[in-house]
Amino acid sequence: MKFTGVFAKSAIILLLVLIANVLHAQTPQIQTDSAETIPDTLLFRLQRAQAAITEINASNKKGYATEQTRQTLTDVRQNIAPIKADLKVSARVIEPKTLTSYDLILRTSQEDLLNVQNKLSKASSDLQRMSKEVLELSRDSVLTVTANDTSAKNLYRAQLVNIKLRLQNAGKLTTANLDTVSRLLADVSETTLLITDLEANIAERMQISGKSALRKESPYIWSAPVERKGDDIGELLSSSIRGQNKILSYFINSTWDNRILLILLGGIFFLWVFLNYRKAQQADIRDKIGPLNFKFLSSIPIIPSLIVILVFTPLFEPDSPSLYIEIISFALLALLTIDFWKKLPIKQLRQWLYIVGLYILVMAVTATIHDAILMRLLLIAVNVASLYIGYKFYSKLKEINFKKGFIKPVLIIFLILNILSVVLNILGRISLAKINSVTAIIGLSQVIGLAIFIQILTDALELQIKVSSCRGGLFSRLDVSKTRQSFQRMLSIIAVVLWLLVFFINLNVAGGVFSFFHQILIKERSFGTLKFTLSNILFFAIIVYISNILQKNIGVLFGEKSISISSTEVEHKSSKLTLIRLIIVILGLLLAVTASGIPVDKLTVVLGALSVGIGLGMQNIVNNFVSGIILIFEKPFEIGDFIELADKKGKIQDIGIRSSKMLTQYGSQVIIPNGDLLSNRLVNWTQGASFVKSELLFKVNIATDLNALSKAIEEEITQSDHTVKNLAPEILINTITADAVEIKLLIWLTSVYIEPAFKSMLFANLIKRFTSMQIKVM
Repeated sequence: MKFTGVFAKSAIILLLVLIANVLHAQTPQIQTDSAETIPDTLLFRLQRAQAAITEINASNKKGYATEQTRQTLTDVRQNIAPIKADLKVSARVIEPKTLTSYDLILRTSQEDLLNVQNKLSKASSDLQRMSKEVLELSRDSVLTVTANDTSAKNLYRAQLVNIKLRLQNAGKLTTANLDTVSRLLADVSETTLLITDLEANIAERMQISGKSALRKESPYIWSAPVERKGDDIGELLSSSIRGQNKILSYFINSTWDNRILLILLGGIFFLWVFLNYRKAQQADIRDKIGPLNFKFLSSIPIIPSLIVILVFTPLFEPDSPSLYIEIISFALLALLTIDFWKKLPIKQLRQWLYIVGLYILVMAVTATIHDAILMRLLLIAVNVASLYIGYKFYSKLKEINFKKGFIKPVLIIFLILNILSVVLNILGRISLAKINSVTAIIGLSQVIGLAIFIQILTDALELQIKVSSCRGGLFSRLDVSKTRQSFQRMLSIIAVVLWLLVFFINLNVAGGVFSFFHQILIKERSFGTLKFTLSNILFFAIIVYISNILQKNIGVLFGEKSISISSTEVEHKSSKLTLIRLIIVILGLLLAVTASGIPVDKLTVVLGALSVGIGLGMQNIVNNFVSGIILIFEKPFEIGDFIELADKKGKIQDIGIRSSKMLTQYGSQVIIPNGDLLSNRLVNWTQGASFVKSELLFKVNIATDLNALSKAIEEEITQSDHTVKNLAPEILINTITADAVEIKLLIWLTSVYIEPAFKSMLFANLIKRFTSMQIKVM
């Protein structure tokens, strides 16, 4: 037991000694790690601070587009200021089309502010993050060094002081930028709220206007006040002008690209006419076409080019505000007046000046109209004057040189709109009365401008036809009368579209009409499981129609001329045109199917069903189609070849996809399916050369001297220019009878086309020769 106690004490002492050694060994190691950790952490913090300062400086140098934002905000406020002033006048009745334009400006301004707000919000978030980071780094004790600090940080004292100073400067700059961005955000928010209020005001006015479209907005004319009460007329007019000017300036600034296209179009027209006039004045062409007597076209077509630009303006800018259309119409009137001044007779010029004066009067009265009785009576007087001028104009349509097909229906509409304006004015619906009056006079003036527009372009085409025909150009290969008719038909369609477009804009129903047709065209419809829209079908039909027209007339672009049977020359023409036509048809069908929106799987099913019909009832059509493709590549004959098929002989006039056309010697045109051309026996007389061996038979008396006969025949044959000189004619005895000898002549002719004429000429010469030689023909 005693031994056990001593052993236990010894073990405890040994354990204590070991623990002491361990502690003694660990203490220096801990001090060494701390000495190494402090510089490592400091370096990391210095790098982080340097990166933060670099980011802040880069962001501040790049800027936050504050000046651009201020400019955008200023522009938006300038845009909405006239709208705010116009809407502030409570008694003013604003037309729906003006409200629509106001709403468009406000929505665009709202979108601009939303973009600015998003950018400012992002900038504010970045600035707050950087400000927080600067604050954290400034408070970091690791980056702080004191005078009594004895750690390793003393080695980095200069860097730490520099970093602290740079952090302080970065913090000041970040705070200043954050304050600027916050103020801009507040201004943007304030302007956004103002725009929202204005949009609500406009929506309310449009709703009221829609509900009261056919209700009276003013007293009946017999109850109308003598003078305007409430708002000052000058203030009403001033607010209206400011609002309309803002709409106009906004529209002009936002659609400048359309006007560049219009100017380019006018420049192209000017160069077209100017260059053609220069060509027409050249001596060789001037003698052929004679003097150029175009009424509305000149060698320097400045006014015609401006008229073309103004007429096309509504087509390029269908969303134009009514004031813009009124200005364009007035500019067109001014140009037409200048053009008419020395070209129209005095009587017609006086009638035109009546229309110009009426236009100015209508615009002036409708701009100042209100519900006082004097102004309303003035508008009625203007409408009555319009009715009188319109009636006189209508009664003298026979004396007018313009297109009556356009002017007559427009005059009827002009009279109806003025009558409606009088009725609506009496019933207190002043806004509709103004709209009808303005629409009537603009419609009348525009239709005259459109008539001149058609005449100008027709004269320009006529000039092109004359110059091109003299130089052997494109129009020398066209049917001129058909080209004129097609061109005038196209211009008439464009004129109708332009007139209707301006008509709908002035009536303030253009948006509704466009939306109506748009909904009809894009609404999805179903036929069984097949989904389609009317716009797909419309595009399908248009593409197929255009490809069909193009493949029919593509030959004109390649100089293709019509084949004449009277020509004695071989006129080979390449069948590449047929291949091009085939490619156009295939591409047209593929584009049409793509535009139709029919899924490929559904199309495969349809083609599978059609294949059954093809196999049963359309074999001949497919056979002819495939035969046409084979003829294109195999080329057993070409356009212009003289061929013989069964009992038909003639020139190949055209090789089509399904059938080909032959022009016979009798002038008739024979349409031959391509399958017959490929499967039947066909003789091509002109593929290698147009030589043909002609055979003539006649009988002479048995007592005739055959040597003298042969010599005479050879002399007559050699005198002809249509025989092949290096191939001697063959004079053979075909049969012998008791009193006659039948002679056969085999003669090589230079062309198959002159065989009948050669035979006739040779027989006539032989008759004369035989008569002089006293040779009796049996």
